[in-house]
Amino acid sequence: MRIRTWSRGDLGKEDAKHRYLGFDFTFYLNNTSTQDMALSRASRLAKLRVELRQSTFAQTIRSQSTTAAPKSSVNPTETSHFTALASSWWDPQGSSRILHLMNPLRHQFINRCRGSVAQSQDEGQKLRYMDIGCGGGIFAESVARLSTTASVTAVDPTPSVIDIAKAHARRDPLLLEPGKLTYLNKAIEDLPLPKTPDQGVDVLTLFEVIEHIQSPAPFLSQCLQHVKPGGWFILSTISRTWTSWFTTKFMAEDVMRVVPRGTHDWSQYIDAKEMQSWARKQQGWGDARTMGVVYVPGVGWKEITGSEDYGNYFFAIRRLE
Repeated sequence: MRIRTWSRGDLGKEDAKHRYLGFDFTFYLNNTSTQDMALSRASRLAKLRVELRQSTFAQTIRSQSTTAAPKSSVNPTETSHFTALASSWWDPQGSSRILHLMNPLRHQFINRCRGSVAQSQDEGQKLRYMDIGCGGGIFAESVARLSTTASVTAVDPTPSVIDIAKAHARRDPLLLEPGKLTYLNKAIEDLPLPKTPDQGVDVLTLFEVIEHIQSPAPFLSQCLQHVKPGGWFILSTISRTWTSWFTTKFMAEDVMRVVPRGTHDWSQYIDAKEMQSWARKQQGWGDARTMGVVYVPGVGWKEITGSEDYGNYFFAIRRLE
C-alpha cells in the first residue's frame, strides 16, 4: 500500500488550510470538500503505516537472532528508481544536487565524532572506510582522496549506479591505486564478515540509505558487524514528522523539484529518538551523537541545533574497545 502525495498538477486555486502538529500548511485545491476528504483519508493511512512501522521496528530489535541467516535488504522498487538516476549522478546541478551539497557536512560530522573521544590507534595510522549504499560514489571518492585514508570499500546493490561510480573514479589516477577505492555491486548481507574484530573498518557510513530500507533493524545490525572496536558507525537520514513530509515530499519533490518525485517514502523515515532508542539496545556500543541539518534554498545545508527532531540529521555510535 503506497500513500499518494499531492503533485503540483493536483492543486487548484481555492484556498484550504490543513493544520498538522501546530503548523498551518496552505494548499490550493479545486474541489475543496472532495480533496479534504482525500487528504484526511491519506493522513489516516499514513498514520497507520507509521504505527505499523514503529511496531515492526521495535519487534525486530527484540527478536533479532545472531544465528539466523540475514535476508536481503535489496528492494527492487528502490533499485529501479536509482537506476533511472544513475546517468545524472555526477551532475552537480542534476538529480543528486542535494547530495553534492551535503557532502562537506558528512566529513564535518565524521571528524567531530572521531575528535570527541581519545583514539587508541597510532596518530599516523590511516583509516579504513566502508560506505554502504554508496550510489555513484560522491562520498566514497571524496574520502578516498584524503591523505588520512588507507582504503575505501564502497558497496551498492544497483548495477548501473556502480558502473557510473567506477567510470567516474577512472578519471582520477589517485583512485586507481590498488586497494585505494574498491566498488562492490552487492547487498551488505552478501559481504564476508571480518574474521577477527580488528579486521573491521574504522568508519562505516550509511548516508541517505536507511529510509529506503523496509526492514531497518536487521539491516543496521548487519552493518555493525563490519566495524572494528573503537570504530564508528555513522548515518544520515530524516525524522518522520509532518514538517519533514512538507519539506521533503511536498516542497522538495512536488513544488521545487530539487529531488525526483518518488525518491522518498515518508512512512519509512526514522526519528532521531527512535535511532537513539535502538542504539541504547546495542551491547558494546556507545558515545551516540546527533547533528541536525537544514537545507536552505540558494544557500545549501546548514547545521541547526535541535533540527534533528524535525527533519534531516546525522547519527553516530561508536563500538567500545
